[in-house]
Amino acid sequence: MSYPKPWKSYDAQLDQLMARGMIVTDRTRALDHLKRIGYYRLSGYWFAFRERSAPVCRLDAQGRKPTKVREERIALDRFREGATFQNAVDLYVFDKQLRRLVMDALERIEIALRVDVSHTLGSLDPFAYLKPDLLHDEFSIKLDKDTGVTRHHEWLTKHAQLIGRSREEFVRHNRSHYGLPLAIWVACEVWDFGTLSTLFQGMRETEQDAIARQYGLSSGRIFATWLRSLNYLRNVCAHHSRLWNRNIVDQPKLPSAAEQGWVASLEVNAHARARCFLLLKITRHLLNAVHPRSTWADRMKAHLLAFPNLSHLGLNVAGMGAPDGWDLHW
Repeated sequence: MSYPKPWKSYDAQLDQLMARGMIVTDRTRALDHLKRIGYYRLSGYWFAFRERSAPVCRLDAQGRKPTKVREERIALDRFREGATFQNAVDLYVFDKQLRRLVMDALERIEIALRVDVSHTLGSLDPFAYLKPDLLHDEFSIKLDKDTGVTRHHEWLTKHAQLIGRSREEFVRHNRSHYGLPLAIWVACEVWDFGTLSTLFQGMRETEQDAIARQYGLSSGRIFATWLRSLNYLRNVCAHHSRLWNRNIVDQPKLPSAAEQGWVASLEVNAHARARCFLLLKITRHLLNAVHPRSTWADRMKAHLLAFPNLSHLGLNVAGMGAPDGWDLHW
């Protein structure tokens, strides 16, 4: 398969952007950003600056107009009036700091959850994570129709890989003194967020609910979707991917507004539920339970209020899913 787009020098890349209407006030500085950050990564930020076509209706595979009309606007190869190269860099820097703040909070939440899960399951059995009868049947007994094994079996495979790859001294010590398997309060220290959230999802409802209540939720099933979404959030941040206006496909479930009043402005807003602001609110909620004296919420609020001035392009924190007056109820 031939690839239609040719290699371009940094100067040619910048010339192309200018030909499409992007304003460049400092060519030397812009070239330096292209060399250090890269055209393709920055394009994820200036994509929002591009002009859009008139609404078009997508046809189905047979060329027919679908029953449910879904009109969309196609991004054109020209920029909105007033779009500058520096605007894209400012948005990139804002997003970079946003990811750093998120990772700071998720680290604390992940560590606390390791304790919650290991302490709860460990009270049942030091090796509860190995025993199907101490986990939910859907996780430990039901066979996947495609793989022919349980999700527990798949989880144990990942767990074994993490143990096998670990070079931590505490793993070596426990293996040499006590052998395998490791007690859950030891084993949990090698789990990543994904491994942790998957095991939580596989726990019985009684144990799930007991942990969820520590975070002000009555349903462990809702809490499980929060952890799954936060694992997605962590992966986006860990891979330095664009976050500020990313579409969240695997959206978390929400408790009722009667249980948690802050969800009221988000539960009926489809756009807000598909953007990262909701995950920031969930992070804030959990961190408040883990570390009530943390200044993270203040730092995140200050950062969101410092969103780059892109009003001439119609962009603001609403693109992140933040509702009107979000700062009054943060």
